[in-house]
Amino acid sequence: MPKYWSVFDVSEKEKEIFSIEQNAGESQFWADPQRAQIVMQRLSRLKEIVTTWRELELQGNSLLDLVELSINDGDGSLEEQIREELEGYRKIFESNELSLTLSGPYDSRPALLSVFSGAGGVDSQDWSQMLLRMYLRWSERHKYEARILDIDQSDEAGIKNATVQITGKLAYGYLKAEKGVHRLVRLSPFNSDHLRHTSFARVEVLPVAESQDPEVEIRSDDIKLDFIRSSGPGGQNVNKVASAVRITHIPSGIVVACQTERSQHQNREHAMTILRARILEYKIKKREQELAALKGDTISPEWGNQIRSYVLHPYKLVKDHRTDYQSNDAERVLDGDINEFLNAYLVSKVGS
Repeated sequence: MPKYWSVFDVSEKEKEIFSIEQNAGESQFWADPQRAQIVMQRLSRLKEIVTTWRELELQGNSLLDLVELSINDGDGSLEEQIREELEGYRKIFESNELSLTLSGPYDSRPALLSVFSGAGGVDSQDWSQMLLRMYLRWSERHKYEARILDIDQSDEAGIKNATVQITGKLAYGYLKAEKGVHRLVRLSPFNSDHLRHTSFARVEVLPVAESQDPEVEIRSDDIKLDFIRSSGPGGQNVNKVASAVRITHIPSGIVVACQTERSQHQNREHAMTILRARILEYKIKKREQELAALKGDTISPEWGNQIRSYVLHPYKLVKDHRTDYQSNDAERVLDGDINEFLNAYLVSKVGS
């Protein structure tokens, strides 16, 4: 059987389904409709996973029975049938295995993906814009909706940072693989000597927070709202109206800003979307740290070495340092073809 069987422990998920269904029969379960909705969404996802696994298990057992029959009877005539069924089983399994790994409580949500330029000056700002385009192209390839919520253009080239909301099936589940530092090595187009240059950008990926999330409760007294003038390129009107919005969440110290739209109202909506996601992440991390402290685990820092390198000179190579997966077609990767990198990461996390 594939290694995923032991990892996913279908029987444990069936126990969780049974428990949820038992609780859903109690009147107090529905006393908090928002919380109940979250639990029922979890129930639906669990049932989908269990059904898929059980069907694959039945097909696998049937195939094993056929192999055992062929061996016991010494019947070589079944070899071709076994080969055909094995190939069919392999295709079915491979088409489902990655989505089966995405069983986390937030994997099915839209993703808030942010790109921040790092060390490297203008080259890194240009590199950040290249990364943003890569994710927009990935979204387009998958027919996902990508909506830029905030972008801070550089005065010379590229972007200082940008945040995009990507909505589609398991968007966060897939894109969480991209969180980390990305490195670019190329001949700098901004250097008069055209020297080789290394640039860095950081990618942050958060699940979109929903209004039903009990972890995310923002009271009006907990936020400080400032309206400021937009900065950066944008023509003569960019600094005339204080349309940019900065929101400070006082309890956590989280600060978000948005200046993409000309409307204060739209910028405030976008900023609140980003703020809710970051508060959700803040609460999740705090909970994980408390559990780790009880277990005595060591918590790795959020910042670290790059997760992936994109080399355009003196050769072309994109390599993920977590999985060692690599591609020589750098242009295709930068045009949004990153599925193999996402898949390799997701498979590597199974059982870890």
